[in-house]
Amino acid sequence: METDIKKKLVKNWFKILQDMICIDIEEIEKSKKKFISNHWKKNKRKDEGGGEYRILENGKVFEKVGVNFSEVYGKFSKEFRNKIPGTNSDPSFWASGISVVMHMQNPHIPAIHFNTRYIHTSFGWFGGGMDVTPCIKDKNLEKWFHKEVKLTCDRHNKNFYKKYKKKCDEYFYLPHRKETRGIGGIFFDYKKENWNNDFNFVRDTGLTFKRIFREIINKKKHKKWNTKQKEIQYLKRGKYVEFNLLYDRGTKFGLQTGGNANAILMSLPPIAKWK
Repeated sequence: METDIKKKLVKNWFKILQDMICIDIEEIEKSKKKFISNHWKKNKRKDEGGGEYRILENGKVFEKVGVNFSEVYGKFSKEFRNKIPGTNSDPSFWASGISVVMHMQNPHIPAIHFNTRYIHTSFGWFGGGMDVTPCIKDKNLEKWFHKEVKLTCDRHNKNFYKKYKKKCDEYFYLPHRKETRGIGGIFFDYKKENWNNDFNFVRDTGLTFKRIFREIINKKKHKKWNTKQKEIQYLKRGKYVEFNLLYDRGTKFGLQTGGNANAILMSLPPIAKWK
């Protein structure tokens, strides 16, 4: 399959998934709050792509949720190209992806994150994953979440779950605090074994995420909470912010390739606290 066709298929899927996720979120929210859409361009002087990030804030269920789509291209800087595979002879790149971060009003509902992407330099690869960050422990939720993710992985390869869970645990780790960000999930990068199989896995991961977040939220959105639990949530969010600003590859990639800062930093919660 030609490279341009692959890019088009991937980009179209990410855009469709953005629409589907936003429809689900507004349906769960069931209030007057709707997404505000923001379109942006990487470079206003020449065509290097751009994207659309959608934000819904101060809802009954969602305190803040962002759903970001991007398609950008151009050339890596000299400082950055050495960190990216396939750029030795040519610094050109193309990248598209979708990222979702949910921060909830109810502290019983965890923060939820998902992203999938496709990057092409002299060759192409997929990356992405999903993870859940509760501020109140729930072993039943943890067990159920990992079971659902494993079922999805197993449909494609029996080794995926163990491999990608380990990568997630290693990736979403705060070295300075010696703790993981949440209860994990899956994380994969530089996935380029077989394009058709990899794309099928990425799409299935997106649909699984769509189902999982609906079930988690609907099970917990009516659970009563108090001020003390909200304060615990704010402190947990502080650590979430630390990870995203210090270690998150997507944040660094977006900022170093001329992405829109507001779109990239939409992952940050509206309120966080440090003790």
